[in-house]
Amino acid sequence: MNVIGFSGLHQSVSYKRRVFPGLTEREYRVAQGFDSAAALVTGNGIVAAAAEERFSREKTTGLFPLQAIRYCLQEGRIKPGDVDFVAHGFSYEPFKNSFAETDYGRDQYAQVFSPDVQKRNLEEFFPGSGWGGKLVSVNHHLAHIASAFYPSGFSEALVLVSDGMGEIHSMTVAVAKKDTVEMLAQVPALHSLGILYGVFTLYLGFWFGVDEYKVMGLAPYGNPRHFYDQMSDLVRLRDDGTYTIPLLASNATQLEKETHRGVLEELANRFGPARDPGADHTQRHKDIAAALQAVVQNCQLHVLRHFRRETGLQNLCLAGGVALNCSANGVIKRSRLFKQVFVQPASGDDGTALGAALYVHRNAATVEEPKRMKAPLWGPRFDSEEIRSMLEARGDTHCEIVEDFADLCRRVSERLVRGEIVGWFQGRMEYGPRALGSRSILADPRDPHMRDKINALVKKREAFRPFAPIVTKEAASTYFEIVPGEEDTYAHMLLVTPVRPSYRDQLPAITHIDGSARVQTVSRENYPRLWELLRSFERAAGLPVLLNTSFNVKGQPIVCTPNEALDTFLFAKLDLLVMGNFMITAKAGDAGDSARNAATERITIGVG
Repeated sequence: MNVIGFSGLHQSVSYKRRVFPGLTEREYRVAQGFDSAAALVTGNGIVAAAAEERFSREKTTGLFPLQAIRYCLQEGRIKPGDVDFVAHGFSYEPFKNSFAETDYGRDQYAQVFSPDVQKRNLEEFFPGSGWGGKLVSVNHHLAHIASAFYPSGFSEALVLVSDGMGEIHSMTVAVAKKDTVEMLAQVPALHSLGILYGVFTLYLGFWFGVDEYKVMGLAPYGNPRHFYDQMSDLVRLRDDGTYTIPLLASNATQLEKETHRGVLEELANRFGPARDPGADHTQRHKDIAAALQAVVQNCQLHVLRHFRRETGLQNLCLAGGVALNCSANGVIKRSRLFKQVFVQPASGDDGTALGAALYVHRNAATVEEPKRMKAPLWGPRFDSEEIRSMLEARGDTHCEIVEDFADLCRRVSERLVRGEIVGWFQGRMEYGPRALGSRSILADPRDPHMRDKINALVKKREAFRPFAPIVTKEAASTYFEIVPGEEDTYAHMLLVTPVRPSYRDQLPAITHIDGSARVQTVSRENYPRLWELLRSFERAAGLPVLLNTSFNVKGQPIVCTPNEALDTFLFAKLDLLVMGNFMITAKAGDAGDSARNAATERITIGVG
C-alpha cells in the first residue's frame, strides 16, 4: 500500500492577490494553505517526507509540492502508477454550505478550497497518473492528530491540536486509540488562539504565520505583569475546557477579515501604536509579548487540565502551529499533568502531509502495533561521490577528505574550541522546521560573544533571538532541568526547559535571558555522527554540548543540497563546512571573494 500525502493550497495567495489588489506583502501572508509538503507512507512505514520550500527555495511556500512529491517517488523507487491513494491535508467539502452564505465565500470555495481544484492540480502536475481519481481529502485537524498520535508509540492518548485554523476550526481535543479517534471538543476559527498570536505578531511588526517564534523569543525580555490583565481580558475561559476570543470579531468587512485591520485597530486602541517593521523593540513591545505568551500558556493549561480530568489519560500528543511554541510546550511538560508528552516534529501545516498519508494508510491497511518514531530524517541524502563531484565541478573552495570519522570529529572539535563556526551537512535532511543536526550550523556554547556574533554576522537577524543547544542524551539531565528517563521527550527541539543554574555561566551562548534553553537531546542510536561529534567536543572542551542553529541565513529555507550548503557557507562566511567526511574551507584572497560574491548572488536570487 503506497500513499502520497500532501499539504498546501496552490491557488490561495494568487486568488487573494486577484480579489484584493494593492495589499501589503505582509497582508498577503494572512491566508490559508502555506507550508506545502509531501510524504510517502508504505508498508515499510514513513519512507520520505519533505517541505516544498527546500526544493523551490521559497520559504513557507504554499504552492503545489511538485518537487517534494517527485522526491518522495524517487526515494520510494516507485512510479505514479504505483500510488494507491493521494491524501490531502484539507477537507472543505463537508463545510461547503458555510462558504455558500456570501458571494465571496462561494467563489473562494470554488477557486481555492474545493476538492475538484485539488483533482485538477494533480492531473495538471502529474498528467496521465489518474491521481485525481485517487484523491482522499482528510480533515485538517484529523491530519494533525494522525501526524502526532501514530508516530508517538502510545496505545492511547489525549491529543490537542491548536493552530490558526483548519477548514473552520482552530482547536480540537480528541482521544486517539490504536484504531479510533474520538473528537471531544472543538473551537471555531473565530476564536482562534493561533490567530490571536499571529495578529499580535503583525502588531509587533513581524510577519503573520512566519514570525511567531520571534514573538516567543522576545517575550522573556519583558515583564508579563505590565499588560497581563489587559491581555487576559481578550481570552475568556469557559467551564467546559474551551475558550472564546471576542476580540477577533472586530473584523467587520471582508477586507478586514483578510487583513485583520479591524483587530489591529482595536489592539492599537488598547495597547498603543503598533510597532513599525524595522523599528527598535521598546520595553513596551517586550512586555506585550511577555503578557501574550503568559496568556497563551494559561489558556493551553486550562484546556488540558479540564480534559485530563475528563478522560484520565496520562499520555499527551501536541500538533498544529501552536505546538511549535516551545515555551508553552515546556510549561505543559513541567506541569506534570501528563506522564508522557509527544510533540510532532513537523507540527505546522507541513506535518499534515504526513498526517493525511498516515491516516489513509492506517484505514486502508492492517493496523500495526504502535511504535515510536525515531529521528524525522526523511529528506534527501547525498553520498560521498555526489559531494565530491559537486566540489570538483565548482572548484571555488579547498577541500580535504578525512576517511576516519573519529579523526574528523577530533579536528572539527579543535576548531570549535578555537571559536570557529562550522556548517554541518550530514545524511538525510530533517522534516519540520528545526535543524536537528543534519543541516546545522554549530559553535562553542561557552563563548559569551558567540550568540551576538552569529546573529549579526552569520544569520543576519535580530539580536534578541536565542540559539538552541544540542547535548548527548546521557548528559542531558546533568546540564538541563530534564528528569532522567524523559530525555527522548526533548529529542526534536520543541520544548524549552531551564538550564541548571550551576551551568548557566558556562553556557552563555545558549542560555536565554530567563535562564532557559530549547534543548535537543542526541542519542547514539538516532544521530550516530552528531553524537560522536558531541563526545569528541566533550573530550576537547569538557562538556558534550554545542550551539546548534539551522543551516540558512535570514529569508532562506534550510539548505537541502550540497550546492546550497556551499553557497550558504560562503555567503555567511563560516569558518568550516563539513559535508560527509569532507572538510571544506574558503579560498583566500581574490578567489575567495569572487566565490562569496557568486554565492551571494545565487542566494539573493533564490530567496527573492
